[in-house]
Amino acid sequence: MRNLLFTIRYDGSSFHGWQVQNNALTVQEVFQTAVSEIISSCPDIKGCSRTDSGVHANMFCISMKTEHSIPCERFLAAINSHLPDTVACLKVEEIPLDFHARYSALGKRYVYKVHNSPVKDPFLRDRALRYRRPIDELMLNKSAQDFVGKHDFTSFCTLDKREKGDFVRTVKEFRVWREGDMVYFSVTADGFLYNMVRIMVGTLLYINENPAEKDSIPKIFSEKNRAFAGPTAPAMGLYLDKVFYPKIREEDMT
Repeated sequence: MRNLLFTIRYDGSSFHGWQVQNNALTVQEVFQTAVSEIISSCPDIKGCSRTDSGVHANMFCISMKTEHSIPCERFLAAINSHLPDTVACLKVEEIPLDFHARYSALGKRYVYKVHNSPVKDPFLRDRALRYRRPIDELMLNKSAQDFVGKHDFTSFCTLDKREKGDFVRTVKEFRVWREGDMVYFSVTADGFLYNMVRIMVGTLLYINENPAEKDSIPKIFSEKNRAFAGPTAPAMGLYLDKVFYPKIREEDMT
């Protein structure tokens, strides 16, 4: 038995998220189909996250146990020939049998992209949120530091059957910066709740429009009520940027 790790990236605008759904195309479905074309079956695969409809990934990891002997370099070439143009496999490597793409992760980094311009860019359609009002990125970067640390994020998530009652997460870094007309929101944490990043970004954009609320994030935490946070930012601007794993050999696989 072998355990293989696939590192992929994808444009999520044409998919209804990662997880297989009835009557909706997902990244997991096209990945499983590609694997089946190569080894005539698809073992149970484990994705590192549950990205939602319209969310993109610069780095997404999948672990899969198989008894097939195909070399990793051949698997890489073969799977890229079977995946659609919206998905690319960057690496295939053999890893320890106890490795799990989701549960072995130490943390993740998400990036949210905002196109801050009164003029639309057709090449950013479905890949960044267009936001016409001026953004004070320095003020938002300062407010974002209130997210850093260990907190109960009940106010900053959408409650559904995914959540099991533990809403405590540790945000290790949150940065907001500008590059021309693009404003980036980058957040790294040990884990994320459903819609957590999109609600944090939506709250910061609300603060941008209401500067008097720039110190409101600690109070929102204390309320433990989703109604006190800002709106949920649209999915199109969100990217799973990196997944962090422990070192499993001489070189860190990430």
